Amino acid sequence: MKFKFKIFLLLGMLLLTGYGTRAQFILPENFNKPKAEANTGQKDANDVQGDVFINIKPGARNGVFKNADDIIYNLKVTNNYTVSQQGVLTCFVTTDENQPVYLDSVKVNMGKNSINHYRFKINASQPGFYKIGFAFHLTYYDDTVKRVFGLKPLLLTTETRKPADFDSFWQSTLDTLKTVNPQYKVTLQPALSVNNKKVYLVEMHSWGNAVIRGWLSIPNERDKKIAVKYRLPGYVVKAEHSVDDDDFAVFNINVRGNGNSADAIDTHGEYNLYNLENRDTYVYRSVYMDCVRGLDFLASHADMGLDTAKIMVDGASQGGTLVIALAALDKRVKIVTCEVPLYADFRKALEITKLDPKSQTPVGMIAKYQRTHPNFTNEKLFKVWDYYDPLNFAPMVKCPVLMGIGLLDQFCPPRCSFVLYNQLKNKNNEIWASPDKTHEVDGLYYTYQYLWFQDLLRLP
Repeated sequence: MKFKFKIFLLLGMLLLTGYGTRAQFILPENFNKPKAEANTGQKDANDVQGDVFINIKPGARNGVFKNADDIIYNLKVTNNYTVSQQGVLTCFVTTDENQPVYLDSVKVNMGKNSINHYRFKINASQPGFYKIGFAFHLTYYDDTVKRVFGLKPLLLTTETRKPADFDSFWQSTLDTLKTVNPQYKVTLQPALSVNNKKVYLVEMHSWGNAVIRGWLSIPNERDKKIAVKYRLPGYVVKAEHSVDDDDFAVFNINVRGNGNSADAIDTHGEYNLYNLENRDTYVYRSVYMDCVRGLDFLASHADMGLDTAKIMVDGASQGGTLVIALAALDKRVKIVTCEVPLYADFRKALEITKLDPKSQTPVGMIAKYQRTHPNFTNEKLFKVWDYYDPLNFAPMVKCPVLMGIGLLDQFCPPRCSFVLYNQLKNKNNEIWASPDKTHEVDGLYYTYQYLWFQDLLRLP
């Protein structure tokens, strides 16, 4: 199937399934929120029954605008109450750092069981990402619906701060890993080998001679060689075996501290804080090497029917950072898909995250560590983190990258993801934005992902 036809097919699916922006990202705590009290002279709010449904459609389907003049939002508001309602609809816009940009209000007069339409043209000019909200204050109903949109994000840049010895540090690290005998052990798991797949438990020695593990699944019915999907884990996410992919051999690795590799390190429940103040022993130095060691395993086991010339690496959240670092450090990676990459543009992510002292994200944990360790200044933090920031690895990635992001993501602000994406150099890179998702992407992304790497890897 030609790639252009695949794109046509994908667009057809998009039209058939629709691209509505309702309910999924209306905040659950505010959705259909009736007023507890009514104004004097009105009916008791508790006696009035009904719903208000708010459908928001941005002028750009994915919430990312190429031109400032195109920033338009259309609202369709359905009043299913059995009484009319009056009030005010306010639209407000701030930067992702909460600086005010735009404010406008319109009067609302909705009849019972009626549908009203509203339109806002937003005044924003600088490339970046903006928070937009629509606040309804009606007779029997209050609600605030929130979104995020981007303007010319491909123009976003930042000052990179790659340490002078960055390359030599990581080359020395790779050289040290090579001195560790991997002692691979591959064990068939008959009880897990279902859906016409063989599942193997894989064990190997990695950085510091720690034993890490993963799961390899290979379809029984395949060509002599089969392409490999190598999946890297999210933040303290337990990677399980996979039996749902007929087109790839799938290797899901558990880096130290994750899943069945949990016993390889004891971080005392503070994973990304482990040795945070020491560049040489910080947890991610060994984690990045675990990912390389997993690639070593795949490259050394072509005799299992693995096509080691076609290794595609995928990761989401923490895994998104790991795939960028791995592709930069090891050219055996042929293609990368990266979703909602945690730690992208770490300096800016930390700055934005600190605006919310209650943040429970991994970046928020580092911010909290700084608050409770006032001597650990930003200067000291970045002297360590600049060696691990995916922003400094990105220009080294030569293979094609497909990145998917959610515009409502608080773990990884979309600005940071785009800055990371803009540092990548391959002409075949692509980015997919899901306007209604937080720390995830929509289902159509995975359909496109499959067509994308099927075409680039020239799979049948």
